[in-house]
Amino acid sequence: MLAFRFLMLQLLIINPISSIRLDVSFQPKQICRTTVQGRYLLSDDKGYVCDALSLDPQSRCCHGKSEQYSCHGCNLGLNCCNSYEYCVSCCLNPTKTQEDVAIKTKIAKPITAGTYSSVFDYCTGRCRHSSESVIHENTYYSDFHHCFGLPSNSSGGTNLSSEVKLSGINVIVGKQGESCDTACKSNGHSCVPNKLVLLSQCEMLQKYMNCRGGCLASIGADQPAEVVHDAPKNLNPGACLYTNKQSILSCDGSHMHTRRLCPCA
Repeated sequence: MLAFRFLMLQLLIINPISSIRLDVSFQPKQICRTTVQGRYLLSDDKGYVCDALSLDPQSRCCHGKSEQYSCHGCNLGLNCCNSYEYCVSCCLNPTKTQEDVAIKTKIAKPITAGTYSSVFDYCTGRCRHSSESVIHENTYYSDFHHCFGLPSNSSGGTNLSSEVKLSGINVIVGKQGESCDTACKSNGHSCVPNKLVLLSQCEMLQKYMNCRGGCLASIGADQPAEVVHDAPKNLNPGACLYTNKQSILSCDGSHMHTRRLCPCA
């Protein structure tokens, strides 16, 4: 008996166990990040949308048959959606948001502002409401007010044209000497001040007005506007006027010899 034990000990020394089976439960599980803004839905960082009951309690990932990178309820021309969670899901699609561009985008306008650390952070940040989607800070001008397109004046540039950004806006040509506040009100709308800069361009003025006297850079609270044809010659009759100084653009500005181009909603 002693000899048998000695033999078994020798076999263990000569042929050590080469590997140990790892239990599946010991394998590390991937943990998802999710949105927290919605009352009923969640979007995880893989691009899936689900309700709270469909969220895996361990991985925190959506599971089931939901569509990845779903753009349900989104206007793809605007890169805007009527739901925050689907905005994030759509934004996470690599064909719509490039990682190298997203992580270079500033979180806010100040030069000292930081940048997003990941595409998920970019999408969750951009899809929240912004000042560009509201009128007078309390009313949305469109149902598609969750947008993931790059903001204007961002370090990554912009991928939305002026035409796209004016979706939901009624562009109205005011009467001579009329402010945009008055012009919009007479049509049952309100002037949207943060859209004036989009109209203060030659291309937009030429689309809605004659501009027979050319398109001139100028400075005035009544711009963008067209000088009426019977104005004094020194005022350049028939010319369209625009300004690059956004700070002076105003809905209540007017001039007795111009007709304003107004963004109303």
